[in-house]
Amino acid sequence: KCRTGPLDIVFVIDSSRSVRPFEFETMRRFMIDIISNLDVGPNATRVGVIQYSSQVQNIFSLKTFFTWADMEKAINSIIPLAQGTMTGLAIQYVMNVAFTTQEGARPPHKKIPRIAIIVTDGRPQDRVTEVATQARNAGIEIYAVGIQRADMNSLRAMASPPLEEHVFLVESFELIQQFGKQFQDKLCGVDMCVEQEHGCQHSCVSTPGSFYCECNPGYRLNVDGKTCSHIDACADGRHGCQHQCVSIRGSYSCRCRPGYYLSQNKRSCTMIDYCSFGNHSCQHECVSIPNGHYCRCRSGYTLQPDSKSCRATDLCNGVDHGCEFKCVSTEGSYHCMCPEGQQLQADGKTCSKCGTGHVDLVMVIDGSKSVRPQNFELVKQFVNRIVDLLDVSPHGTRVGLVQYSSRVRTEFPLNKYHSADEIKKAVMDVEYMEKGTMTGLALKHMVEHSFSELEGARPLSHNIPRIGLVFTDGRSQDDISEWARRAKESGIVMFAVGVGKAVEEELRAIASEPVEQHFSYSADFTTMTHLVENFSLNICPEEGKGETEIRSPCECEALVQFQTNTVAILQSLTEKNILWTHSLAQMTARLEDLEKQIANKK
Repeated sequence: KCRTGPLDIVFVIDSSRSVRPFEFETMRRFMIDIISNLDVGPNATRVGVIQYSSQVQNIFSLKTFFTWADMEKAINSIIPLAQGTMTGLAIQYVMNVAFTTQEGARPPHKKIPRIAIIVTDGRPQDRVTEVATQARNAGIEIYAVGIQRADMNSLRAMASPPLEEHVFLVESFELIQQFGKQFQDKLCGVDMCVEQEHGCQHSCVSTPGSFYCECNPGYRLNVDGKTCSHIDACADGRHGCQHQCVSIRGSYSCRCRPGYYLSQNKRSCTMIDYCSFGNHSCQHECVSIPNGHYCRCRSGYTLQPDSKSCRATDLCNGVDHGCEFKCVSTEGSYHCMCPEGQQLQADGKTCSKCGTGHVDLVMVIDGSKSVRPQNFELVKQFVNRIVDLLDVSPHGTRVGLVQYSSRVRTEFPLNKYHSADEIKKAVMDVEYMEKGTMTGLALKHMVEHSFSELEGARPLSHNIPRIGLVFTDGRSQDDISEWARRAKESGIVMFAVGVGKAVEEELRAIASEPVEQHFSYSADFTTMTHLVENFSLNICPEEGKGETEIRSPCECEALVQFQTNTVAILQSLTEKNILWTHSLAQMTARLEDLEKQIANKK
């Protein structure tokens, strides 16, 4: 045990996506090996552990555990975050939270050394120099341990002086465990070449608080860092090992990663089939993975909290049901429904189309980094569900698509495609932009460009309804109010669709009146089906007497088309300058009568 005096030690572990699962296991072992040799206790050395990627997660603080067994259990339960590498953010957390007395650090007047051990394998995605300086000035001694791809300049910027005693670069994850032994002795102030069995085959070279092995001339240090050999049989790359090659005195042997066994050819590796042991207890299916297995349910069922049994789920939200309008779940099954005034087709999924009313529809979709690639594919499916509701043709409904993040890109204008199949194919070919969320800039682009006649919008005189559908998953990084207002003032009917972290206040600012019928929200990308249903219902809302009445989309479009035809006839009569005063009066009377009928329906 290390008994040089009490310490407050916080491990700061990089669990970004670049750290592969088996590599994280070695980092886990590195911490356990060091802690196992510390004299831990409330009045001895206290230990805390945090992990970080794009965010910081406290695993346990300095006041949480005081036994090695409890610490080992907590470390073994860590689930890597697998995101970015925000090392500066982690150091800020160490300084502002981890080493506070509230989290278990001893008060400064007791002069207990505060030590932060940062283990990382990559270049930080934020600034570390300034915050590391602040941490050191606050009395925190920082050790920077880099593995494989770590940036030496960043390690030096983080570590305490003298740098040769606080900066370490380990060439591979395989070497981190034996490095941990060296690092442990540095904390304890032991000269391993003198005080312990160093294990060097030829010679041991002491450094301040550590050591390294050297070989005699003509020999090469092996990957274990201790033994020496004439040649490295693995170095020429012709060994054929699927996983790992291990040099053995001029020869080599192949070795597999945990969870695999070496095949008969002594080179390839086969994953251990843990399901074949027959003790998994899975109700439906057992799936083997390296170092274990997990249970999986058949389609239409959900895995229960015991991780073994299955129960029938809401199939409408769990499968690609293909219903054009609405999906209704039943026990272990589902069926499709159509809105009032439309009939379910023979395929059991699609509904009869609205053939008399047409719109110019521009969909503006959020392609920011927060959406994530897999969810962006769900957004594209969402767009295509809406396209399925429409009667697309050059003289019917026209559809345009705009994507935005930190900038805005027209994926295709209103006059680009003339059939639903063409549009759906183009939607699936759209590439994810990533970056920021400039919703206001996207609205400006839609108003100034997307609904211009140059990009296929029919002239306002044609009375073709213009509909803008904005899809977003988060707060805009710019102001949306001005261009949301301009859009509605220019005659565009605005629908706002939000998912996840979308801000309701912004959705309401975008949506047309009545707001409740022009904005929708879903907490999750995988349950957006009902948003399509809301859109198909609300494309033609009308205010009833004392309550909201949702009319059939086909009925609404028919009225719009009739009004358009009537206005065209009146304009034609005027242009021909024929003295049809009596006929015009009759036509006007018919229009007034029609408006009264519509008002009565409301």
